[in-house]
Amino acid sequence: MFKKVTSHKGFWKSVATLTLAFAVVFFFVQWAFVGFSAGFVNVSLRTVVALLLGGFVYGFSMTYGKFWGKLKEKATKNK
Repeated sequence: MFKKVTSHKGFWKSVATLTLAFAVVFFFVQWAFVGFSAGFVNVSLRTVVALLLGGFVYGFSMTYGKFWGKLKEKATKNK
């Protein structure tokens, strides 16, 4: 089922979209916690990688659940 879900049309596009959205939202949340300090905008490469990696984990798990549910429902409906 894993390969079927990950090879479904639109899966990776959805993962990429959620990854970027999560990274941007989480960046602003972190920035808000430091009081929108101008010094926070000078983020390191390590921070960017961490945001993107966290976004990927979130995006992949949410998209996988969505597509798995869709394929499972479709398989149940066909029986």
